[in-house]
Amino acid sequence: EVQLQASGGGWVQAGGSLRLSCVTSGFTFDEYAVGWFRQAPGRQHEGISCISSADRSTYYADSVKGRFTISSDNAKNSLYLQMDSLKPEDTAVYYCATDHFQRADLCRYYRSSSYTRRYFTSWGQGTQVTVSS
Repeated sequence: EVQLQASGGGWVQAGGSLRLSCVTSGFTFDEYAVGWFRQAPGRQHEGISCISSADRSTYYADSVKGRFTISSDNAKNSLYLQMDSLKPEDTAVYYCATDHFQRADLCRYYRSSSYTRRYFTSWGQGTQVTVSS
């Protein structure tokens, strides 16, 4: 069974940093693309970063580019999101997700609200990030 669990959220002042972790099990981690998503109250979920399966290429939404860094540790079956220069608008519940089908092009869909839930079929429980001004 594919399982993902995000952790590392918390409260931080604007300009601060947090590092999120996503521990996975039930699948061969380095053969799957994995994405980070977030959902703020009253807003649609937003795909913010993705790491591909083939060569571990990384992708970022414009809203976090230059501030967030996605990385993976295949030995620990874990995904990370280093978040620096945090802003109040980064406040949200953060999730990690992957699929059941080992799609090589999964990262193509992380930014599309229409396709995210269709292609990212396994989601971990979220972790709350709160950034105060």
